[in-house]
Amino acid sequence: MFLEKSLVTKHKAGWIEVIAGSMFSGKTEELIRRLKRAKIAQQKTAIFKPEIDTRYSFNNVVSHDSNSIQSIPVKNSSEILSLLSEVEVVGIDEAQFFDDNLPAVCNQLANAGIRVIVAGLDMDYKGIPFGTIPSLMAMAEYVTKVHAICIRCGQLASYSHRLTKSENLVELGETDKYEPLCRECYNNAK
Repeated sequence: MFLEKSLVTKHKAGWIEVIAGSMFSGKTEELIRRLKRAKIAQQKTAIFKPEIDTRYSFNNVVSHDSNSIQSIPVKNSSEILSLLSEVEVVGIDEAQFFDDNLPAVCNQLANAGIRVIVAGLDMDYKGIPFGTIPSLMAMAEYVTKVHAICIRCGQLASYSHRLTKSENLVELGETDKYEPLCRECYNNAK
């Protein structure tokens, strides 16, 4: 049986993917990998990062392994919507640094048929769920939890242990300020 042409509609599905884990776990590396594969598939992509993240580059998302992809730095999540034009895949790095509106922005994009890939820390340095990542994980169709290797014992690491005395929630840094630890080593280091 054939359907009348007027009854056949093209379904354009959007969804949200979250890549979460501790520092040095490969979140950004995985985000870049997925976006590069989308480009190979000739999909139109855009990647955003918070303006405050200038550790390696202002205009690129850069992994700890020095892989990079061109990005657009933004002040807030609403700015993402105003900068988009005809994309199929949107990447968002360091999502924990965005405002509370990010889940609504991601939902709006997915509802418009866009694949949204978000990467961010799932816990802060105190081991507490970080920013909007828990909400994004709850609404996402796909969640990937990545792990680092504990710098002290070699087990899987899920915690970002801060090495400095700063109590600020946001403190940009690398191995000079943070180390990945497993649960036991993290609890012993507190």
